[in-house]
Amino acid sequence: MPLEPRDRLIVALDVPSVKAAEAMVTKLGASVSFYKIGYQLALADGLPFAAGLIAAGKQVFLDLKLHDIGNTVAKGVESVAQMGATFLTVHGFPLTMKAAVEGKRGSTLKILAVTVLTSYDDSDLASAGYRLGVADLVAQRAAQARDLGIDGLVCSPEEASDLRGIVGGNMALVTPGIRPAGSAAGDQKRIMTPSKAIAAGADYLVVGRPIVEAADPKASAEAIIAEIAAAHR
Repeated sequence: MPLEPRDRLIVALDVPSVKAAEAMVTKLGASVSFYKIGYQLALADGLPFAAGLIAAGKQVFLDLKLHDIGNTVAKGVESVAQMGATFLTVHGFPLTMKAAVEGKRGSTLKILAVTVLTSYDDSDLASAGYRLGVADLVAQRAAQARDLGIDGLVCSPEEASDLRGIVGGNMALVTPGIRPAGSAAGDQKRIMTPSKAIAAGADYLVVGRPIVEAADPKASAEAIIAEIAAAHR
């Protein structure tokens, strides 16, 4: 069943408090159906807030990027599955991905593997001791995720086209680093406009600051949804 354009936009609630998140959700109203909650909000009582969003009929993406010993990852994933979240991220290391797949078994939770963070480039990987550059490491981790039964990947939009060729059509590609034309890049190094990301093969677009920090967040969200719809015709 094809995704509705509105359901392909995930708004990143990168705000410091539940109060700020509640205010943003109220501003966005019915225009947004899917929210991402990362460390900042999750560690500020954001998990009960996430449960409330789910109870209100919204979809929630918990961007926690789990990475630990297998049993710890599996048990953490079980807890997220019981909450009713739609997406959960783990780092794209084979043993971590394997444990996450085991932990979500029997639930509707979808596991997304983070290949290489969109704020990293080749020099960042080299300084961290990796021999591979971004493109090669992303491709390697994508193939491992596919073989382990991971549901989707978090990747930069510029990688989406190549990754679709690696993982096929059954895995979701979720792309942060989305900046409407004229927006500041911020700390993202690998970015793309919404329409170009959809054309490249992205299934879901994660957008934070261009919506959350906009003078009119609802209008900004609706403009991106319209761009998604136009790009998908």
